[in-house]
Amino acid sequence: MEEMEMDCIECVSLMDGVEDEEIQSSVSSHQQYPSGKPNNNIGIVPTSVHELLECPVCTNSMYPPIHQCHNGHTLCSTCKTRVRNRCPTCRQELGDIRCLALEKVAESLELPCKYFSLGCPEIFPYYSKLKHETLCNFRPYSCPYAGSECSVTGDIPYLVTHLRDDHKVDMHTGCTFNHRYVKSNPREVENATWMLTVFHCFGQYFCLHFEAFQLGMAPVYMAFLRFMGDETDARNYSYSLEVGGNGRKLIWEGTPRSIRDSHRKVRDSHDGLIIQRNMALFFSGGDRKELKLRVTGRIWKEQQNPDGGVCIPNLCS
Repeated sequence: MEEMEMDCIECVSLMDGVEDEEIQSSVSSHQQYPSGKPNNNIGIVPTSVHELLECPVCTNSMYPPIHQCHNGHTLCSTCKTRVRNRCPTCRQELGDIRCLALEKVAESLELPCKYFSLGCPEIFPYYSKLKHETLCNFRPYSCPYAGSECSVTGDIPYLVTHLRDDHKVDMHTGCTFNHRYVKSNPREVENATWMLTVFHCFGQYFCLHFEAFQLGMAPVYMAFLRFMGDETDARNYSYSLEVGGNGRKLIWEGTPRSIRDSHRKVRDSHDGLIIQRNMALFFSGGDRKELKLRVTGRIWKEQQNPDGGVCIPNLCS
């Protein structure tokens, strides 16, 4: 996605009394592990069995069907198609021999989640492990930056540092914001990402996206918020966005989506403030040849009312 150059951006983030926390630095690896120690109480399979089940090509645990060559060297079914029917250990022809004994050993095992070093305490039967790992809450997050296809993954502190240092994303503290977007030629909106801003409030991080793209044949502008964490935690927060001018305004209220959902998935679901170009130019005033949009908003945390049993907003003002 091509990044659109902005003529002018003004960002005002109102201070709310929320203390800013130092962003944790991390190692240069694309995957960052939390500072806490792994859970050493997990019943991990003995190393010798782990080694038996480790594919010599991809080093992942092998799942049935497990293949072997005539000399007894094993590898997983995925890698068998990659080595052109040659054993990666002895270079002999593989054929189509199954290692049934090792498959039975594998089926009898209970294994820890591969994210146990990140804090997951779960242990699963062999066949349930893969399904869990695709949804594990301790799995690394993908970089939420939408301006390029970034493959970096890690925990939230690492991604915050990555966004700041590598993508040069603006960082702000507070749960209210006031952005002004100016574009001299508003007709150049074809699928162009405009900007990403990260806000820190309530001890959490939020990504504010604002961009222009084609919706069918009509160009539109869209703003939406994503929560840097899991969906269950995202539901504890709400946000509002407001844009207007010439005595008119549009207001959007919703729940931020987790960054587990990709930027494209959120955008394509239209889960945010959408402004048609004609309306945006009307808000901009003047001769309708220049885009001047002011988007304001706030983030709040929903709290349970102990008396009435309903959620009440906790504003950080």
